[in-house]
Amino acid sequence: MKRCATLAISLALAFPAFAQEPMSAAAFEAYTTGKTLHYGTGGEVYGGEDYLPGRRVRWSFLDGHCLAGRWYDDGPLICFVYEDDPAPVCWAFFESPGGLIARLDGDQARALYEIGEAGAPLFCLGPEVGV
Repeated sequence: MKRCATLAISLALAFPAFAQEPMSAAAFEAYTTGKTLHYGTGGEVYGGEDYLPGRRVRWSFLDGHCLAGRWYDDGPLICFVYEDDPAPVCWAFFESPGGLIARLDGDQARALYEIGEAGAPLFCLGPEVGV
């Protein structure tokens, strides 16, 4: 019985963001600008993003390769466009006690979770030089 109560409390704490409205662009900008946040999914580290002034971003899978981009709001979604692909990738962001939760196009099945703020910008290797 104690296990069921613990599970119920854990689920209630894990999912309050889904009953909330997504963060507004102003709230997202205030929360992220000037930070480097790391994200995880499925218990694994997924990547990190530098949130720069002017709605600019730099994304990395934490492998030294970084992509510059920008974000904009599209209704309740925050959309990102990166230098390697003009197609936007849009997320609904929610604030939770543990940090941001991002749902791809609002899809409940695909989520990234903020796992921490880095003390420094992302490590990005210089441009690749061919022979």
